[in-house]
Amino acid sequence: MTGSDLTRKRLFNQHVWGESFSTPAKVVRHLGAIQAQDYRGGLWAVGVRASEARESTVERALANRSIVRTWPMRGTLHLVAAEDVRWMLALLAPRVLARAAGRYRALELEPALFARSRKLFEKALHGGGQRTRDEMYRLLDEAGIPSAGQRGIHILQRLALDGILCFGPRRGKQQTFVLLEEWIPPARLRSREEALADLALRYFNSHGPATLKDFSWWAGLSPTDARNGQEFSARQLAHASTGGEDYWGPRDVPANTKNNPAAILLPPFDEFLVAYKDRSAALERAHGRHLPSLLSPTIVVKGRIIGTWRKNSGNDAVVVTPRFFDRPERGEMHSVEAAVRRYGAYLGRVTVLR
Repeated sequence: MTGSDLTRKRLFNQHVWGESFSTPAKVVRHLGAIQAQDYRGGLWAVGVRASEARESTVERALANRSIVRTWPMRGTLHLVAAEDVRWMLALLAPRVLARAAGRYRALELEPALFARSRKLFEKALHGGGQRTRDEMYRLLDEAGIPSAGQRGIHILQRLALDGILCFGPRRGKQQTFVLLEEWIPPARLRSREEALADLALRYFNSHGPATLKDFSWWAGLSPTDARNGQEFSARQLAHASTGGEDYWGPRDVPANTKNNPAAILLPPFDEFLVAYKDRSAALERAHGRHLPSLLSPTIVVKGRIIGTWRKNSGNDAVVVTPRFFDRPERGEMHSVEAAVRRYGAYLGRVTVLR
């Protein structure tokens, strides 16, 4: 496989190209998890893969509890399907917590303090309570548990990893915190073997072709656990070797995966980049200096990143400003204009390219 083959198949398997999903929950369930460190970026990552979805549609899925925003893997925020939250936390949180132990010590966050915080929040949120991050910090401070210096966010994250908290609906511009036990119905936990197999199958079916290193990175699993997950699900996956690397992906590949000429505006932290340890297939080596981090929203044409973009929201319109690595061809510009119109339809606002 060439780099173009990889990115083309990944875009199809992630449903950025080809057939879109009908609901946000189906998008998230297919991909397993979608990084949502950037809140609005996470919403658009779902929207770009869901047919005729608007930003309000994705937010409604969060509010109606079909998808949840929390910290299931790598210590970063993701969107996951409601029925997957508990077993993913049970599988992935212990490794995140082990890596965070040094940071907890540096911040003087001891087990007894986490236990006090848990009791405090369970009492405050019991019965359907919803509190913003600032309100949660205020509860800590008033109880004599200082939240300053990143202590507050680490306490909230730790209790989310323990399955006590998750994000609830938005209040104004802020998402609230709720008790996971009250927000999401109980679900059956899975054996470790079953959980590893399911996670591997989800990942390779939705993100493949990909390597074990890619899967290990995405999920935050050890190489051994990543290998076990792949082996548990091997019969349901296709395998190919090229360039000295082994790749796994879905058995049922779309009949037509030729280059799609349409441009795509992808959000920061999109799965097209962040889900792989090796991202070189999507980006020309000479252009690497233009994309110093995954924070940049990207413009993709024919499976390759050709630039970045930013938006500014005014009273009358949303303005999208591209920054191309090289001067785009006329056909590419027309395609980018169409991508901007699609983004505007998702936002439900007049959106212009400038």
